[in-house]
Amino acid sequence: MLQLTPQSRIFLAVHPIDCRKGIDGLAALCRQTLAENPLGGAVYVFRNRTGTTLKLLAYDGQGFWLCTKRLSQGRFRWWPTTSTPSVSLSARELTILLWNGFPDRAQMAPEWRAVS
Repeated sequence: MLQLTPQSRIFLAVHPIDCRKGIDGLAALCRQTLAENPLGGAVYVFRNRTGTTLKLLAYDGQGFWLCTKRLSQGRFRWWPTTSTPSVSLSARELTILLWNGFPDRAQMAPEWRAVS
């Protein structure tokens, strides 16, 4: 099972992809475009051009996970616009994104705070 923990490394590819790509095609994009090793245990998030589908690629030590979320109505409303090929997300930001929310607008407590 694919689990997202606060320690998960999550990279979101800023530029859209052809969602016909499978595991091998997305792993190649990780290496070539994002300059990341897809076998490193991180989760990679990709979006199609129309913004209706997200694909997540992760390697768990035994094999790859390829997860797809396609909205039945509408589009994913939030997506970063930067000049870098990828953006790092936290696990809770990814959860908000998967529920079609705005991770940068979510008002949550800090991920870590000292207990006094």
